[in-house]
Amino acid sequence: MGTMVEFQTEAGPTSGYLAVPALGKGPGILLCHAWWGLNGYFKGLADRLAADGFTVLAPDLFDGSVAADIAAAEAQVSTVEVDGGKTAIKRELGALDFLLSQGTVDGPFVAAMGFSMGAAYASWLATLRREVENVVLFYGGVWNGGRPEKFPELTYAGLQAHLAPNDEWESEEAMFQVRADMQAAGRTVEVYVYPGTKHWFMETDRPEFSPQAATQAWERVLAFLPHPFAG
Repeated sequence: MGTMVEFQTEAGPTSGYLAVPALGKGPGILLCHAWWGLNGYFKGLADRLAADGFTVLAPDLFDGSVAADIAAAEAQVSTVEVDGGKTAIKRELGALDFLLSQGTVDGPFVAAMGFSMGAAYASWLATLRREVENVVLFYGGVWNGGRPEKFPELTYAGLQAHLAPNDEWESEEAMFQVRADMQAAGRTVEVYVYPGTKHWFMETDRPEFSPQAATQAWERVLAFLPHPFAG
């Protein structure tokens, strides 16, 4: 089980959920939650990744607030992103610094994994910090309605995206354009589309949850990320 921690960022004090593997050290993952907030699902996912050998930090962008429905989620996102996400990305950057400072992180690079709103911040982080070596996106990844413009400058090794074809919240066309841009920049890119799924298909506490798609996606995530026990 992980623990709540607090760290400083340019946007002020921020808390997060830190999960460390049983061996005490592993590759780092910054886990960026969806617009629901840092709820039980994302804390459980951090623990699940830690059980597989990773050191995981899930920063809380909403200071403990967790939305129970879409209306509440939209309200808290609009409050946090009133400045176009600048405050939120500062919190994510501070979380990245805190994660990298932990002696429980193996190596100078980490992966960023994001869900929906969090996927946008995960991909945004990769354009800002060279320490973000791999990015895993679930049904999202494009921020402020636009596309990353610095793919040739990115230093992470690869991008993996998991998309739903029946997604009313995220444009599949935009995500495939992200894939094309990444491929044009010479990066490793894996994009998977799960037939019959909708947004949030990975999250066990959502009615859109798809056990079959979630199982397949999880296997692909573990195969894509640096192996915790290599060497």
